[in-house]
Amino acid sequence: MAFEIKSPGLATTVQDQGRTGHYNVGIPQSGSMDQYSAELGNALVGNTPKEAVLECTYLGPTLTTDQDAVVAVTGAPVEVKVNGEPRPQWTRLQLKAGDEVSFGVIQGGTRYYIAVQGGIDVPEVLGSRSTYSLGAIGGFQGRKLEAGDHVPVGSPLDGGALPAGDTVPEEFRPVFSKEQEVRIVLGLYDHRLTEEGLENLLNGEWKVTPVADRMGLRYSGPGVKWKEREQPFGAGSDPSNIVDAGYAVGSIQIPGGTQPIVLHRDAVSGGGYAMVGTVISADMDLVARAAPGTSTRFVAVSLEEALAARKELSERKKNAKAALGAT
Repeated sequence: MAFEIKSPGLATTVQDQGRTGHYNVGIPQSGSMDQYSAELGNALVGNTPKEAVLECTYLGPTLTTDQDAVVAVTGAPVEVKVNGEPRPQWTRLQLKAGDEVSFGVIQGGTRYYIAVQGGIDVPEVLGSRSTYSLGAIGGFQGRKLEAGDHVPVGSPLDGGALPAGDTVPEEFRPVFSKEQEVRIVLGLYDHRLTEEGLENLLNGEWKVTPVADRMGLRYSGPGVKWKEREQPFGAGSDPSNIVDAGYAVGSIQIPGGTQPIVLHRDAVSGGGYAMVGTVISADMDLVARAAPGTSTRFVAVSLEEALAARKELSERKKNAKAALGAT
């Protein structure tokens, strides 16, 4: 079975939970930017969380299926159409061979997901089917989809069994707001900020700029000030420069003290910019949902609070799947 791509959309790629274990040699984890939405899409169609989905950015594809298929569209709000007729999001859809799926204009957020029973069946590279376009690895031939591609779909798991529920209840669907509070753990180099700089970081209003992609999101706002110092040998001349360090996923850099950058799924693993904080893992999906212009405030939390938030997110996923009757 396969999807034929009639029109690819802006940037449609194959993604799964990510390519972990290779960041130390410079290969990012990649994977779905909004893991929560992708995982619930998989649950709707009877997949495990690890199955690959199509991630659509702003403008989605037009595709047809050559066999009957079961799909679900989750993530950012967008009009879903089957053979030109509107269909709901966050609901399991039954397709017949030859049916065409297309999308209207996105109504919030940045990315939505097409999950299909059996998952997108491209080869695994380093343990993942996720696309890392900059490195041209994974996904469909290491790139975003193009018109004319035939994207293979795997065989259904467990004999094609589906969960009892066919719709994710409203209370378990994420909110795509124009205002966000993003929790961060300060460090490793927050001590390099002046008191005013730290105050601006945590109490200023920051807005997502159009410079936002899978590598990272850039924010505009009040800026910060760095403490003056004699730069060490090997560091750049700007106070935000360091000799070099490894970057955690979610690291916040502020080159030149002007526009913070939150590193995301396809970010590099190290470099010469100081990291003043790191977005907690539970809020990385939230950051991924931020469209340009989204107003953001960074809120400092403790490591204990970050771990509690991660546990809370895990419980939310379990409860959502339980509401569907999925495992």
